[in-house]
Amino acid sequence: MTPHALKGLQDRIAYRFVNLSLLKRALTHRSFSSDHNERLEFLGDSVLSLSVATLLYEQLAGQNEGDLSRVRANLVRQETLHMLANQLALSDLIALGEGESKSGGKKRPSILADALEAIIGAVYLDGGYDAASKVVLHLFREVKVDNQMQAMGKDAKTALQEWLQGKKLLLPTYKVVGTHGQAHQQTFEVECSINGSQQTFTARGNSRRAAEQAAATLMLDYLKTKK
Repeated sequence: MTPHALKGLQDRIAYRFVNLSLLKRALTHRSFSSDHNERLEFLGDSVLSLSVATLLYEQLAGQNEGDLSRVRANLVRQETLHMLANQLALSDLIALGEGESKSGGKKRPSILADALEAIIGAVYLDGGYDAASKVVLHLFREVKVDNQMQAMGKDAKTALQEWLQGKKLLLPTYKVVGTHGQAHQQTFEVECSINGSQQTFTARGNSRRAAEQAAATLMLDYLKTKK
């Protein structure tokens, strides 16, 4: 991560960091250093979701909650974030451990998508929500947003959320309860729960997102078959 490369990235996201160490951390994978980007990713995920929700509320007037949730899910899913990360050339900047790098980590969609969320989280800490939201809008400026995205297939997390909303129930929460394996070949274990319910489901995946989707599938299948 040379100064020139970091400057180029800041130009591409249209934001200049005051604390450049935040950007460096956002680009650091856990396989490279203990000062990695996972906490920033967690923060950026929430900022991204709220920013995109605001964008859709303003651009898709008249759409109901379920439709807006479905469009948002398509915009913030791994495939979209991976595409945006490639446009920013993040694969050239991410710091990975030797094992992760040799196994193709710089091209792995989950790592690139997580790094993009971490950058959004870093902007939030550096400049506040308004600055982070402007970065999100800048990133999505060429992404087509319309209600036709409603027709795209729903992922398990979105389907579970919509099912619970239809029943006027509380939304689910997801928590990483374990990680297994070497840094370059980790498996994540995620628990899906619903406040007020004793029932929880745990699933594993080769990324946090994949584990969340698997846990959501288990929860939704259980709720649909529950008498």
